[in-house]
Amino acid sequence: MQPGRRAGRTQPRRDAGQRSAIDPRALGIVIPLLGLHAGQYIEPMLEAISQGIRVRWRARLPGCCEVCGGWTRAGLCAGCRERFCVPVARCARCAIVLPAALPCCTDCLREPPPFERCICVADYGFPWDRLISRFKYGSAPELAGPLAAALQAAADAAGMPPPQAFVALPLSARRTAERGYDQAWELASRLGRRSARPAHARALERQRDATPQARLPRAQRQRNLDGAFSVPAGAIASVRGCHLALVDDVLTTGATARAAATALLAAGAARVDVWVVARTPAPLGEA
Repeated sequence: MQPGRRAGRTQPRRDAGQRSAIDPRALGIVIPLLGLHAGQYIEPMLEAISQGIRVRWRARLPGCCEVCGGWTRAGLCAGCRERFCVPVARCARCAIVLPAALPCCTDCLREPPPFERCICVADYGFPWDRLISRFKYGSAPELAGPLAAALQAAADAAGMPPPQAFVALPLSARRTAERGYDQAWELASRLGRRSARPAHARALERQRDATPQARLPRAQRQRNLDGAFSVPAGAIASVRGCHLALVDDVLTTGATARAAATALLAAGAARVDVWVVARTPAPLGEA
């Protein structure tokens, strides 16, 4: 027995969960021996670990519903989802509301769009108009999370076949710079993560910065977008032979979606569906 130690007493043993972390000072000895620089690998690794912990920690905290302000972890509370995400009879091709459970509207029967199906959460009205406006113009990319969740739930409820990949309908470079982000890509990337499928930000590119569609009469929107999209050579392999979901925030006349879907199909896509958060209702007298 060593001097100064009491008989019958032993040092407490550490179990696996109590092991001390590696002394960071040891890295200053080991890393130079390996010919590495500490900031080259260790600092980015520690930052990535720290960021992952912060994301998981925040996900466990409750927040406010974006519509009613009540407590929720989902961005939209269960009550608002039940009230504002009610499925209704819609045209399978363009998602316009139909007066009865018919497969397609007369416009799509007369002139079928190049995309196969279209899914949306709801019509472009309260509260979706305010959420989407804040999402697009109010520097609120975090709204992509609850909006993408609502869109995925609507697709599941409608029995939409899962796509092989999501494709964001791109903004022009000027508008992306003005907003600081592309809202379609924010939605597509989150849909991809939720379904463990790839999402492509650059499978489509705009050939020109067309006049904003909202400023044009209905008849001029399609002419404004003729040849507006193309698939760059580097993205053809990720498009060819695939079932794609083209993602955007709002579908109005469908002219933009038609032009983008035409470009994807011309590049070899097997099928294109359109996924949007909201569908602009038909003008009075046209429903």
